[in-house]
Amino acid sequence: MFNNSSKILFIIIMMIGSLITVTSNSWLSAWMGLEINLLSFIPLMSDNNNLMSTESSLKYFLTQALASTVLLFSILMMMIKNNINYEIIHMSYISTIIMSSLLLKSGAAPFHFWFPNIMEGLSWNNCLLLMTWQKIAPLMMISYMNIQFMLFFSIILSAIIGSLGGLNQSSLRKLMAFSSINHLSWMLMALNFNELIWLIYFLIYSFLSFTLIFLFNNFKIYYFNQMFSLLFYSKIMKFTLFMNFLSLGGLPPFLGFLPKWLVIQQLIFNNQYLMIMILMMSTLITLFFYLRICYSAFLLNYYENNWMILKYSKIMSNNLFLIMSFFSISGLTLISFLYIML
Repeated sequence: MFNNSSKILFIIIMMIGSLITVTSNSWLSAWMGLEINLLSFIPLMSDNNNLMSTESSLKYFLTQALASTVLLFSILMMMIKNNINYEIIHMSYISTIIMSSLLLKSGAAPFHFWFPNIMEGLSWNNCLLLMTWQKIAPLMMISYMNIQFMLFFSIILSAIIGSLGGLNQSSLRKLMAFSSINHLSWMLMALNFNELIWLIYFLIYSFLSFTLIFLFNNFKIYYFNQMFSLLFYSKIMKFTLFMNFLSLGGLPPFLGFLPKWLVIQQLIFNNQYLMIMILMMSTLITLFFYLRICYSAFLLNYYENNWMILKYSKIMSNNLFLIMSFFSISGLTLISFLYIML
């Protein structure tokens, strides 16, 4: 539908919309940035060769339009409350509605129902944008709110649903969607303490997601059975791929454990041991279905197809993937050595 230059233009406009939201000093200008972001991402989702992408773009538009309408209504009610001093409107109700619309935009539980279905119909590049960049503006607006009860309720539900939802999935895109919901609970908790910790978590999560999606997009892998038929041709590739899976799950000593470590440290300082238990248990469930995928790759006597080695061995010459995988697998160790040296 669109050529590459048009897609680059839409991506630039989408980023400008997010930056308008992040840097705005009023709710109305933040809402305007969200709308610019939405209307520039919809053309990127559409694809004439894939009917599911058209359905996903329509679902995404309807969901985000609903959230934007509720957000705009709440902003107008807030302005009426401030200007006219209308006593019937209670400020806590308005803040709750604003928080609900922002959680719906970011895909956090209990407003997560649209996220896995839309991910299923998108290409890997659009999935990466939806899991990473599209969460920046809503999360920054959530940081302006101060509704502890609703935030903690969403964190607990996102951790539980994100971990349990991925147990019986055969689609990698839905698995990544539920994994994103689980990571969103950690990001919301990091945002509750310190925006710097949230930024570190978000950057590392985006890097690990890009590493995996880079490989999935190269091989056009969307389901588990495609992984078993295409990727078991090289022991180096097997270990590299599945170590990245474990790093995304937050297993030490990989890089993905570092942001979780920072969040757990802040929770200990604030004596929130119940939240530590909930988040850690949900992460262990997430690691369980990651290990279930990786288990056969770590067996030495597993049956392998060996007639595709020459055809697909060119991926091992891709220096970008090897460099990203190196930092993903050994990043925490390198950071620890740097910390000791400094």
